Amino acid sequence: MLEYAARRVPSALLVLLLASVVIFGILRLTPGNPAVVLAGPDANPATIHSIEHDLGLDQSLPAQYTRWAGGLVTGNLGHSYVLGAPIATLIGRGAGNTLELTLGAMILALLIGITLGVLGATTRNRAGQLVLLAVNTITFAVPTFISGVVLVLVFAVSVKLLPPGGQVSLLKDPSIGIQYLILPALCLALPVSAVIARFLQTSMRQVLEEEYIRAATAKGLQRRLIFLRHALPNALPPVITVLGIQVGQLLGGAVIVEAIFAWPGLGQLVLHAVLSRDYLLVQDLLMLGVFVFILLRTAAEVCQAAIDPRIRLGG
Repeated sequence: MLEYAARRVPSALLVLLLASVVIFGILRLTPGNPAVVLAGPDANPATIHSIEHDLGLDQSLPAQYTRWAGGLVTGNLGHSYVLGAPIATLIGRGAGNTLELTLGAMILALLIGITLGVLGATTRNRAGQLVLLAVNTITFAVPTFISGVVLVLVFAVSVKLLPPGGQVSLLKDPSIGIQYLILPALCLALPVSAVIARFLQTSMRQVLEEEYIRAATAKGLQRRLIFLRHALPNALPPVITVLGIQVGQLLGGAVIVEAIFAWPGLGQLVLHAVLSRDYLLVQDLLMLGVFVFILLRTAAEVCQAAIDPRIRLGG
């Protein structure tokens, strides 16, 4: 297993390198000058040039990239020239809140997705299949900025069951924190749960047609035991791969969800950095997202290989 994981490292490093080049290049192509934003609209050219020199923006692009990449490798992320604070400190403040939101959404996505997937694969009633299909389609199709508003209107405004926004850490007060977490986590989890449900349903239907399932049924084993012990574990590998990919969906969707529910995480920090043209902060946040995505994607591949030895032996 360790050998299989080690074989994934070179490709992961290559993707990180290419992603860093793309992120650096795209941000340099965006219109606007951060020095002008900092100096203000009435600043003279000498002031703007002085700020560009302090920020290193007057250097060549290769020199700027080398300086930035070296800081990523050594852990020196630099300072946000708009917020005036170390980037590592800013990321540390928001990372815990985003991690809390993402983990909550992942748990809900798994619970909803596995439930809908198993029901979709095992339900024989035509009406039941249509209902599950409709629920899955709506869950997948409705974007988070609409579902988030609907959830707030229903559960926070009409029913007044949950708070409409804000955040209280689960570590400080779990009973209050879970109330603030439910709506944003559910909003973020819904589209991911629909993807999990579809893949699990397709995979389980294929597994249920295998000979060993028919043999277990012929021997008189309980249907529930066949599903839990034989069908579901063998249907999970494709779902684990999809789950690793869907982490990117959660990280990307967190930007919108955090804005809707006033959740103080990295999504809010990304939005502020983009609007203020804080290049260095945007670069570091995007690279953090790429790194987390690749890490979890690789972990999903390793987990899939642990479940299915054919992948480990052939990959």
